[in-house]
Amino acid sequence: MKHVIACIDESRMANAVTQYATWSAKQLQTPLTLFHVLDEMRYPVNSDMTGNIGLGSRESLLEELAELDERRNKIALEHGHHLLEAAKNQAEEMGAEDVHVRQRHGDLAESLTALEDNLRLLVIGLHGAQTCDSDRLGHQIETIVRNIHRPILAVPPKYHTPTNVMLAFDGSDVSRKGVKMLAESPLFVGMPIHVVMVGAATADATASVEAAASHLQEFRHKVSYEIRAGDVESTLHDIQQERNIDMLVMGAYSHSKLRQLFMGSTTSRVLSRSQIPVLLLR
Repeated sequence: MKHVIACIDESRMANAVTQYATWSAKQLQTPLTLFHVLDEMRYPVNSDMTGNIGLGSRESLLEELAELDERRNKIALEHGHHLLEAAKNQAEEMGAEDVHVRQRHGDLAESLTALEDNLRLLVIGLHGAQTCDSDRLGHQIETIVRNIHRPILAVPPKYHTPTNVMLAFDGSDVSRKGVKMLAESPLFVGMPIHVVMVGAATADATASVEAAASHLQEFRHKVSYEIRAGDVESTLHDIQQERNIDMLVMGAYSHSKLRQLFMGSTTSRVLSRSQIPVLLLR
């Protein structure tokens, strides 16, 4: 059975990641796995320091440094275990019934890729442990989005139970996939949906948006839609603010204007400004 997997670390994001992941698992009625990866760059399994010690240095110094590294790694693993146990308790208090914890030593993106076959939804924080005191994005988000071909929910530091959703729609295959998922997924049952196309209100664009809205209405969703000219990033942000949207759904790497959202600085601006979770589709 596929799981919702939540990436847990020592950043300020851990509580919100746990809460959004728990909400998602309950909505989807699927198991929840809380996942912690001990970064191999910060905590290498084996440290080779022979090249760092000058000739004539005592062998005991090398042994002492190796012992310090081993203890440091052990403490980091224990800390990760405590983080996972705290997150598990929080998830169970929110009503999650099937909660698993998993810890791994290695690279985060590679570790998640290895679990992709068992992944239904990945939940990650917009800000990582190394960016917890700023609005900068976690440095691994782009790599994860590029490597994982499953829906990814990137969440802000504060949890708010989603009650409505906005779909950034451009008529591409990815955005049509978003329509289908919104219509059929238990994640969005009962939620009003606002479909947005950024660009000129041509006859083709209007027909495309209306078709998307009609499909959503067939699944008993309350649907509104609009086409608005402007810059993609700022327009989506403005509409989210105007309508008090709780979640944004959008495609990653589509062959359209929305592709710019996942290339270079535009990506960082959109996600770093977001105060709501962003569900990224591949």
